[in-house]
Amino acid sequence: MKKYERVKSNILFNEVINKGKKRGNQFFTIFFMESSENNKKFGVAVSKRLGNAVIRNRLKRQTRELLDKTKILFKNNGNYIIIVKEKCLKERFSVKLAALEQLIGDMNEKK
Repeated sequence: MKKYERVKSNILFNEVINKGKKRGNQFFTIFFMESSENNKKFGVAVSKRLGNAVIRNRLKRQTRELLDKTKILFKNNGNYIIIVKEKCLKERFSVKLAALEQLIGDMNEKK
């Protein structure tokens, strides 16, 4: 994921979580909000409850890689915040990829 594709502002990050729509499954929760900009922006969050900084950073790196592989599946331009859940700690990358693809499909249908 490129730097210009990231939600960097804390204000925007919190706005998407508080005012945006929400979809989730056992591995991820996605908050999303439509945007007037012509590109998609993504943010990744991992709770401190999941482990120390090394584990949280590994999960964030994996999630960014998952987003690189699936960002074309997001239909609308907007801001997306992906919250990583505890089940991601013990699952393989391929299982997480399938779960994220399914979640994006569900999200696109229900918009």
